[in-house]
Amino acid sequence: MKVCMLAYAFYESDTRIQQYATALAERGDEVDVIALRRETQPFYERLHGVNVYRIQSRTVNEQGRCSYLYRIMRFLFAAAIFLARKGRARRYGLIHVHSVPDFLVFAALAPKLAKTPVILDIHDLLPELYASKFDLRRGSLLFRLLILIEKWSISFSDHVIIANHIWEERLVSRSVVAGKCTTIRNYPDPTVFFPRPRHKHSSKFVITYPGTLNWHQGVDVAIRAIAKVTAEIPGVEFHIYGEGPAKPGLMKLADNLNVTSHIKFHDFLPTEQIAAVMAESDLAVEPKRGSSSFGNEAASTKILEFMALRVPLIVSNTKVHLYYYDDTMVKFFESDNELELASCILALGRDPRLGEKLTARAAAHARVNNWGKKKDEYLHLVDSLSAAC
Repeated sequence: MKVCMLAYAFYESDTRIQQYATALAERGDEVDVIALRRETQPFYERLHGVNVYRIQSRTVNEQGRCSYLYRIMRFLFAAAIFLARKGRARRYGLIHVHSVPDFLVFAALAPKLAKTPVILDIHDLLPELYASKFDLRRGSLLFRLLILIEKWSISFSDHVIIANHIWEERLVSRSVVAGKCTTIRNYPDPTVFFPRPRHKHSSKFVITYPGTLNWHQGVDVAIRAIAKVTAEIPGVEFHIYGEGPAKPGLMKLADNLNVTSHIKFHDFLPTEQIAAVMAESDLAVEPKRGSSSFGNEAASTKILEFMALRVPLIVSNTKVHLYYYDDTMVKFFESDNELELASCILALGRDPRLGEKLTARAAAHARVNNWGKKKDEYLHLVDSLSAAC
């Protein structure tokens, strides 16, 4: 079967999309991915049996609504044309569209008219994400319009995949019937995220955060916490891997707090490389903001990945984190509270045995919650949709 993945994302940094695509390719399906391009990347590349077409470049620096929407709309129209042309030579058996935005699903109009089934995969809820990103009031006219677009997008699709169970409940309450949706979490790939020997950092104590840099991620809270522990842990280094609109402000914050020697900013790394970096960490932090309605419910991909790598975790006590994990697996701190985060860092820095206890339970959890155990659920869904058409 010929399958197309469509995403306003960088394929190499989105583990979720990679896992779907490679699972299909490994069983013999022909898979095309339509995605974004970084400046140094080619338009076309074949990666692990997957055809990756990067049809539009993007720098993740949007500060306003207009620039954000303009880039997305350019991608939508370019993807629609690309899909229509590629489908003429050989019809796609399935289109899998990744949100955000959810209205990107309309790029699959031509295949849909040809009776090709379409999956809409909602990584993040667009109304809540947009409200968080641009300080939009819930209940406002624009927020209600985004919910209406969400309903239209879901109605257009044949099936909806949702990234966590809290958002499944939300969508079932407002936009989709229960029988039309499936929750598939962000699971680590055990062939990439697995325990490995850790090299000693001499006197360093390395803490890592890999991910997107937006306000709701709370990385500024972590930087402030680091500034409070440098006297007691002189060798502490906080390594931040990622990109996003908050990055310039975070760099300025580190400078203002005089901790630039302890805070290390790095560019994006592909999945295999970042997994190796994560595995070398002494500690990981996931500091999402509970004060952000979006951050409170957005499940972190990296938590399960660090668990699989057996790296101790400090995690904010957001609604979604408390839904999936408990304090035998991770060290919780009160969201937005840099003092409590600093206290947790000191506790784990002083007592390696505490970290060992947490990683033992966390690793057991990751062994039954990984992509190797769960991918058959996705493949079964794909086959049932293609068979129905």
